[in-house]
Amino acid sequence: MGKAGLPVSPLAPARFPDLPVIAGVEFASGAAGVKYQGRTDVTLIRIAPGSTVAGAFTKSSTRAACVLDNQAKLAQGGDAPEGAAIIVNSGNANAFTGARGQESVDAVTGAVAQATGVPAARVFSSSTGVIGEPLPHDRIIAIIGDLAASLDAGGIADAARAIMTTDTFPKGASAVIEGEGGPIRIAGIAKGSGMIAPDMATMLVYVFTDAAIAAPLLQRALSSGLDTTFNAITVDSDTSTSDALILAATGRSDATPITTLDSGVGAAFVTALHGVMRELAQLVVRDGEGATKFVEIRVTGAASDADAHKVAMAIANSPLVKTAIAGEDANWGRIVAAVGKSGAQTDRDRLTIRFGDMILAQDGWRSPDYDEAAASAYMKNQDLVIAVDLGLGQGARTVWTCDLTHGYIDINADYRS
Repeated sequence: MGKAGLPVSPLAPARFPDLPVIAGVEFASGAAGVKYQGRTDVTLIRIAPGSTVAGAFTKSSTRAACVLDNQAKLAQGGDAPEGAAIIVNSGNANAFTGARGQESVDAVTGAVAQATGVPAARVFSSSTGVIGEPLPHDRIIAIIGDLAASLDAGGIADAARAIMTTDTFPKGASAVIEGEGGPIRIAGIAKGSGMIAPDMATMLVYVFTDAAIAAPLLQRALSSGLDTTFNAITVDSDTSTSDALILAATGRSDATPITTLDSGVGAAFVTALHGVMRELAQLVVRDGEGATKFVEIRVTGAASDADAHKVAMAIANSPLVKTAIAGEDANWGRIVAAVGKSGAQTDRDRLTIRFGDMILAQDGWRSPDYDEAAASAYMKNQDLVIAVDLGLGQGARTVWTCDLTHGYIDINADYRS
């Protein structure tokens, strides 16, 4: 069973991966009883002095106090000469809680600063869970001392579990590249299952690297990968109030510093970072609430990449498409309808639709080679690829989504109870 008592997603990986230890990062997790009793719900992460920090956050106009606080702190720069810390709680989003929300953030981050010696201006916080309920921050503060005393470089797996809410499995990904003088390691964890739609990170994500890299370059490396990773997934088209992605680089690798993203090592670092981001994003989709199918939607031939994105997300967010996938119904007419409503430039008579390697429709009509039985058989797979070519240009985008089952309703109909 998952942390919330839900069956583990059938799309889950067999096990949590073995993530490399990132020198200069320590983790501790504990149970504060923020919402539930008897399970870990708070994670403290300490990042060594001399590190740099970057971030990306939800664009929601009702974003949580912790998001606003993190954005204000990072606006002052990403250098952390005296170190940094991250405190995360699940069970309560501390969103739409008025002035009390910032009071809770200040209380929690202040307690972390006192316990770790990290300046309060470099303590970042995240909260996830129910919206509109005041955060019982005293419960979190009560265990911060114990967390600070138990910080461990090998605690990342426990941290991945502690940040879960309706997730049914912890999510982690890593990469190692060869730098000049030694390896550079990257490791990340994420939580996310519902309320997942693009508008930044669509979840809570924490990624760490031992690379030595200046904060502006680190931010650029992160931001350049958002559109093809965390902004290319959707479970239910709902954007959270609390989405946050924090990336920290400790500089503890033996490799020489990365001073440009255009060098061989710089480009390899960006590729590896985006690979970790993409894997974490896809794991969120594989844990979509009630999901039984993982769906890749590839759109090509669009007038622009932006149009390709519109079409891909129109398909990925269509309840009619998603329920047909859940029912293993090869109803490609719903793909046609989603393309038409997308707002992108399209031409009915140039459209081609594929399920896997099969062409179902082309040139504005059902393909003469269309085989209903073969298409229906394909829909029984857990992993599906739907490809649409608009026949207009070079624009392309790939996004990932899941099906929409009754399990999604079961989870969300009584979320607060």
